[in-house]
Amino acid sequence: MFSLNGSSSPCISVYGVSKSLTRRKIGAPLVVAAAASSNRSQGDGNVVLMENALNVVRENAPAAPSPVTEKDSKSGVGGGVEDFYGEDDVSADQNVTPWAVTVASGYPLLRDPRYNKGLSFNEKERDGHFLRGLLPPVVISQELQVKKMMHNIRQYQVPLQRYMAMMDLQERNERLFYKLLIDNVEELLPVVYTPTVGEACQKYGSIFRQPQGLFISLKEKGQILDVLKNWPEKKIQVIVVTDGERILGLGDLGCQGMGIPVGKLSLYTALGGIRPSECLPVTIDVGTNNEQLLNDEFYIGLRRKRATGQEYAELLHEFMCAVKQIYGEKVIIQFEDFANHNAFDLLAKYGSTHLVFNDDIQGTASVVLAGLMAALKLVGGTLADHSFLFLGAGEAGTGIADLIALQISKQTGAPLEEARRKIWLVDSKGLIVRSRIDSLQHFKRPWAHEHEPVNNLLDAVKAIKPTVLIGSSGAGRTFTKEVVQAMSSYNEKPVILALSNPTSQSECTAEEAYMWSEGRAIFASGSPFAPVEYNDKLYASGQSNNAYIFPGFGLGLIISGAIRVHDDMLLAASEALAAQVSQENLEKGLLYPPFANIRKISAQIAAKVAAKAYELGLATRLPQPQNLVEYAESSMYSPKYHNYR
Repeated sequence: MFSLNGSSSPCISVYGVSKSLTRRKIGAPLVVAAAASSNRSQGDGNVVLMENALNVVRENAPAAPSPVTEKDSKSGVGGGVEDFYGEDDVSADQNVTPWAVTVASGYPLLRDPRYNKGLSFNEKERDGHFLRGLLPPVVISQELQVKKMMHNIRQYQVPLQRYMAMMDLQERNERLFYKLLIDNVEELLPVVYTPTVGEACQKYGSIFRQPQGLFISLKEKGQILDVLKNWPEKKIQVIVVTDGERILGLGDLGCQGMGIPVGKLSLYTALGGIRPSECLPVTIDVGTNNEQLLNDEFYIGLRRKRATGQEYAELLHEFMCAVKQIYGEKVIIQFEDFANHNAFDLLAKYGSTHLVFNDDIQGTASVVLAGLMAALKLVGGTLADHSFLFLGAGEAGTGIADLIALQISKQTGAPLEEARRKIWLVDSKGLIVRSRIDSLQHFKRPWAHEHEPVNNLLDAVKAIKPTVLIGSSGAGRTFTKEVVQAMSSYNEKPVILALSNPTSQSECTAEEAYMWSEGRAIFASGSPFAPVEYNDKLYASGQSNNAYIFPGFGLGLIISGAIRVHDDMLLAASEALAAQVSQENLEKGLLYPPFANIRKISAQIAAKVAAKAYELGLATRLPQPQNLVEYAESSMYSPKYHNYR
């Protein structure tokens, strides 16, 4: 760290000064941002802000003339204001240096989202940090700010407008953003993430205002290490990365998929308590095959067809090596919305060398397994007593199937191959059976059982007679009336999970599931649906949302110092989530607990995941805390404002 008086200080962060300290020849002030470190401990409520930094750097600035222009340093521009950097005298074809002097006082303080408190700056802070006149005279509490913001957001009728309002708030007042999201999580979760984030990604080029993460494209090949160094925060715990090829159920959105990492990491902070300064959203831009985007004048990514093969693999490998070199072995790298052919390969390739996690494969599997464990309390029996039919055999479908089979195998002691026979998958060509094995992708082959070919879902339901129907196809309205009625004819309480996102891609709606099953279905979906009234009974359908799992799962990895992800950790997370579902929740038709308690749920999940990491010998944070739940809760980021002195 650099100190203005020549000594080191843990409370001062300096950006962009390393080169100018040794080579600066011009007579302008140093480029200094003197502010409290964003990595301070949670309990330190007094953040030291440097008030005299500007005066010190001006006093110590050398008198050498600027190489940018030969103008007399005493010359002035309009109104007698000194042209300190010589910018007003240069012609359009001359280069100027973009000098900026910022200290954590006055106007720059109000522009810094990490420290800005808006109208919550008290009288002492306004005097001490030169804020008089820059704010209206009223001082209000953070709670009143939350109330006002919720009032304003509710005025918007269009979901995308609400999303943009939330993103604007995040860019100007970080703590208020997270306070608002935590206190109103059930209402705002669909705004900052699915389903609204899907539309935001589709229109990202039009609504883009300022970067919220790192964009790494093929242009940066060979320079990724330097690109990562451009990020201002040096301590990173979680990276969410996408290449934009399979955004939700919307397909290839290229560089505009950045909305997904940004949204996911907002939830890591709000729901799992990971500090926002320790989260890094990344988009790997290798082009797009979406012709509409390539022809869109507002598209913000590379205008070329998507790279594949060796060119793609080399860029990803450079990224993975650079991340480990800069942030160490214990940084979580979460792969998000990669296409099937890359998702499985990346997880297999780096699972033994990096702390990697694929939410589409592993997170979805864990949250769905938790819902099935809860559903057993309503339908009876064990997982091994049921049969499962999937529509969709991509990364989500096969990931869920794998985890169900693993749990059945552990519960019964049966070989994994035998457990898999309880599970059937339907893809775009029909039921996956042994006669198709030569044409199947490698991740589908374990599910090719002996059976005659079946061409469509309805015939598969009639042939298999499953007790559980799971949709992960990304194809909307594929659980037709006939399919749901067939499920209901074989089961008193058919379990139907329509998991595809966003809402438009859901295999069926909650209303359709309850109506067509005559109110007997046990239903959950990937996107939220309003409660349904049928025969004078209100059914509150649950949402099988990955946000139940990945924030707590990530927190568990961090508090244990885990170096690898193991399948048993996913099972532990599922069991922890299922344990949070009360009988009252089940009576209302909910397979998952209310999101209002998500931080306590995340702490429980984190504790179970951390305990499993210690048990497996994958934890490095020693000694193990005696009470992991309390330790998880105490490690969570708090969005309450600090007091500045």
